[in-house]
Order: sequence, then structure tokens, then C-alpha cells
Amino acid sequence: MAQEVSTPAISPIPGEGHSRRAVLVAIGALLLGMLLAALDQTIVSTALPTIVSELGGMDHLSWVVTAYMLAATAATPLWGKLGDQYGRKKLFQAAIVLFLIGSALCGVAQNMPQLIAFRAVQGLGGGGLMVLSMAIVGDLVSPRERGRYQGLFGAVFGATSVLGPLLGGLFTQHLSWRWVFYINLPIGVVALFVIAAVLHIPARGTRHTIDYLGTFLIASVATCLVLVASLGGTTWAWGSAQIIALAVLGVVLLVWFVRAEKRAAEPVLPLKLFRIRTFTLVAVISFIVGFAMFGAMTYLPTFLQVVQGVTPTMSGVHMLPMVLGLLLTSTASGQIVSRTGRWKVFPLAGTGVTAIGLLLLHRLEEATPAWEMSLYFFVFGAGLGLVMQVLVLVVQNAVSYEDLGVATSGATFFRSIGASFGVAVFGTVFTNRLTGKLTEALSGAGVPPGAADRIAADPRAIAVLPAGLRPAALHAYATSITDVFLYASPVVLLAFLVAWFLREDPLRASVTAPEPSQTLASNPVERSSYEECARALSVLGSREGRKAVYEKITARAGLDLLPTASWLLLRIKRHGAVEPARLADTTPVPIRAINQASRQLEERGLARREGLPLLLTDRGVDVAARLARAREDSLAELLGDWWGPDRPTDLVQLVEELTAELSGSDQERPRGPLARRDHAA
Repeated sequence: MAQEVSTPAISPIPGEGHSRRAVLVAIGALLLGMLLAALDQTIVSTALPTIVSELGGMDHLSWVVTAYMLAATAATPLWGKLGDQYGRKKLFQAAIVLFLIGSALCGVAQNMPQLIAFRAVQGLGGGGLMVLSMAIVGDLVSPRERGRYQGLFGAVFGATSVLGPLLGGLFTQHLSWRWVFYINLPIGVVALFVIAAVLHIPARGTRHTIDYLGTFLIASVATCLVLVASLGGTTWAWGSAQIIALAVLGVVLLVWFVRAEKRAAEPVLPLKLFRIRTFTLVAVISFIVGFAMFGAMTYLPTFLQVVQGVTPTMSGVHMLPMVLGLLLTSTASGQIVSRTGRWKVFPLAGTGVTAIGLLLLHRLEEATPAWEMSLYFFVFGAGLGLVMQVLVLVVQNAVSYEDLGVATSGATFFRSIGASFGVAVFGTVFTNRLTGKLTEALSGAGVPPGAADRIAADPRAIAVLPAGLRPAALHAYATSITDVFLYASPVVLLAFLVAWFLREDPLRASVTAPEPSQTLASNPVERSSYEECARALSVLGSREGRKAVYEKITARAGLDLLPTASWLLLRIKRHGAVEPARLADTTPVPIRAINQASRQLEERGLARREGLPLLLTDRGVDVAARLARAREDSLAELLGDWWGPDRPTDLVQLVEELTAELSGSDQERPRGPLARRDHAA
């Protein structure tokens, strides 16, 4: 969550000097790096029951997930700053190496403490993979292309959300749970070599005052919070000196963090954001959404494999309705909001449906049929999707341009901390309930002393119980897990109540639906305001170019020209000379429309022939400049109050670059009567 540093006007133009082939190969390697981090957030969940059975320690299950999340959350802002300062290529390679070392160590772990420690190492590298892969895209491609390529990274998140649980189940069932980690090694090595060979980006050397103290303190506060949640009532009693000491330490560190952030030159989490009412409310809702989503995703595979008795692979299949519900509603809600400008209904509906989904999950039993489970999973996922996408939109809409990047980072940071806390709380409730229920179920049954503890640590021990006791032990597992969902539902209802206090301000046109990497990732987003705005304007500018933008800018410039003639005029301005007969082969504009536009430009004295190509006349140069200014104004309008009299220079530069790249480009479809008629034909 870095403080803003404006992009210097003298920076090299992104995409300049790179061949398209080299860019595509480099993007492919970056996608492999992103795939590593994205896959690791979902592939482990279906392997967890087997891992716990082999290594022991069901009470430590939550830490296998939490250790990764906390490390990635703490490391993300540092990777972003260090990449700016020392070069993103080197840092990205270092992140891959660190992630691969963590993966290899996780694969050879012999007990739960080792696995938890190695997962933290993996998380440190995973945080860098996320933030740096997205940042390098901005170095490789022009602002116009940025939205499209960053959309590919979002697609990776969507795909891994579906494939991760399936692959985790397949590896666990047919190879070993250790292959959940080993699979990262060949992918990472390929990415490492390709990046070394083809990725050539300038080292910008932007200087930062890195807030090491703030990063350490906020990570320490989060760790204390999670330790209290996970150890309280299990390892130590809630009133024990250890738990009280951890809680007090967390409060002291939080006070220290607040004081440190007030003095920091580039605070990791600027406190001024909390003066914005919408940001504070969104932070609370994001925390709760992360709490519910990742807590449930961690323990549902345990219910499926232990209680329902399905294979690890089939547990991944059973999770698909939840993931599909999440993807469908998150995509739909984001698109509806960005097109209608109305958004408040979605946080309300999303938190409400999520609470209903948790209550439905509480109804799961040993004999619940697959269709009923799928329905409950879908409802829960659909509720999460309705609210997750919109939260990023809402917070981006509430802040000024200079706070755009840190506000987005801040909202996703609270979702990440909520995820860590949720997994820990779910684990504590589950472990406490399980031990008590197993002891109750097996009391007086003549089983050896300590049998309940052994079954709680290793669910495979149920198989060695007498046949008459197995149903009671399975029921103890079932109710212990489903009770967690019941206790989580009031927390989500709190988010529902908080959502009522959100004020529905008009949506800026420049606020677009975020890609899945901003909504599905467990670790926070780390982008500058410039990068967020470049992504949004590249998406909107390209979308606008496929509509009637040339009719609008022609009218805005006060010209009486066909829209296709305006497009052709800007294209000649951009390329110097254009051969109309060849345009139909390289653009989506019909040849009849191009010929008509060419004749109009020649008749009006705006263009002249030199052989086959068309060149601008002096008058044509002036008219093209008027059209370019009109196109620039149409882009600037999307920014709303961000495009004020004191607008920053990096934003002005961005609009100018996009205007130059979009005007008369291959992807645009100028609409006129003839062009529309030909397209319809």
C-alpha cells in the first residue's frame, strides 16, 4: 500500500522498442509467475485433510493457510517499493526463487511446524509474484494495451479458482499431497529462464522512503490477532496469562503503528484514508468478506472428505458450484455497476445472501445429497461474488486521484487480514467443538484413553473404531464443522448492517469493473494511482472506440464530416501516410466506407494523393489537431473531478498518450450510416 509517487514525465514510453513477439513471450512468462501464486491459494485446500492425517495436528490446520496469507500480505508493499527502486526484473526473479525454495521445502516437510514455517517462506515469495508481474506489464506495453493484458492476469485468477481445488484433489489422490507443492518447481523454472532470456525493461530507479517499521508493525499486529484467535481456548485458556499478554502486545503494537504512520514519509497504510467515511465502512465489510470466504474454503474440503467420505478429487468437484457462483455474480455485478452507476444494492444483497449461505451450510449432514450441497455451495459463493467486486469500485469512487492506489491497496489489505483471521477463528471453533463432541461421543464406550484426541488429530483413526462408534465420531466431525458456519453468520450480518451506512455517490465514468486479481486474491493489491487509472482508461477508451465516439468528437470539433472520414483523418495524422485500399485488410472498417471517407477528405481539401497513399494538407493538419483535442476531451470527461484545474502531470501525460494511441487505431470502428449498413450486411 505504497504512498503515491507520480510517474515522471521523462520515463521511457512503455512498449517502445519491444517487438510484439518478445512482448507476448515475456507476458507468457509473467503469466506463469502469476499462475504459481494464484494456484497456490486454491490448490492446497483439498489436500489439507490428507496433510493433517499424515503429519498430524488438526488443531494446526488453519496455520498452513494463515502462515502463507500473513507473509504474503506483509511482503506485498515491500516488493512493490523495492521493485520501483532496484528494478522489477531482478526482484521478480528473486520472488520466483524464494517461492520455489518455499515450495520445495513444503514438499519435504516432516511435521506440521516445518510445513507452517515453509508456507511462510512461500508466502513471502508469493506476495512478490503478484505485485511485480502486474507492474511489469505496465513497463512492457503501452497504456492502450494495458487493460487487455492485465485482463489476462485476471483470467488466470478465474481459471485457478476453478482448477485449483480439482488439481489439489487429483495430486493428493493419485500421487501425493507433496505434489501440490512440487508442481510449482517445473513451472517456476520455465518462467525463470524465459524471463532471464526475453524480459528487457528499463531500470527506472524511482526513489522511495520505504516504511519498513510500519510494515513490520502492521504484520506483527495481525500476527498477534491471529495467534489470539487460533491459540485461545485450545492451546491456552482464554483467561491465561499467555493469551492476555498476546492481546496486550497486539494493542501496544497497534498504538505504535498509528504513531509511526503519522510520521512516515510514505506510510504503508495512510491514516488519512480513515477520515473518508466510505473507505472505513468498506474496510470493515472487506475484512468480514475475507473472514467468511477463506474460512469456509479451508474447512469445506474437510467436511467433504472426512464426513461425506468423498475422494480428494471429488471434493474439488463438489467445490465447483461455490466457485462458479462467485465468478458469475462478481462478473455480472461489476458489469452492471459500471454501466448503470448504481451500486448500493450489491453490498446489501451480497452480505445478506452470504449470511443465508452460511446458515444453509450449517444444515449440512452426513447424508446430505450432492445436489443439495451443490445448491448451498452455489448460494454461498453467489453472495460473496455480489459484494466482492463492488467493494473495489466503491472505494475507488470515494477518493481523490492521488489516493486511488493506496485506497485500493488498503481495502484489499483488510480483506487479506480478514482472511487470515477468519481461517484462524474457524479453526479455533472447529477444534474446540470437535474435541468436546468426540469426548462426549466416546465416553463410556470402552475405548482406550486419549482416543478422542487421536481422532481429533488424525481423522483416519475413525476407521479403527468399532463399527458401532464410527457414526457418532463422524457426526462429531460434521457438527463441529457446520457449527462454525452458524457462528460466522452473525459476523456477516454485521457487514450487512454496515452496508446500509454506505452513501451511494454518483459513479465516476473512469471507475470500471476490476479484474479478478483485485477481488479473488488473498493478498492485497499494490498499484499506484497512475497504474489504476491507466488500466481503467485503456478499457474505457477501447470500449468507447467501438461505439459512436467518432460521431461525438466530430460534432465536438464543430466539423461536418463522416465519422469514418474523421477516423481516417486521425489515422493519416498518426502514420503520416495511409493507403486506403489496404485498410480494409487490416481494420474492421468496410472498404466502401473507407472509399467514401477518402473522397470526402480529398474533396474538402483535407488530404491529397501522392500515388496511392493519402497525405494531410495544411488544412487537414489543423482539422486533425481539432479532432485529436476533441478525442482527448472525451477521454478526460471519463475522469470526472479527477480532471480538475490542478490535475497532476502524470494524469495529463496518460490522457495524451492514450489519445495518440487510440485515435485512428486498428481496433476502432467508426460508425456512420454506410459503415453500419456494411457491418449489418
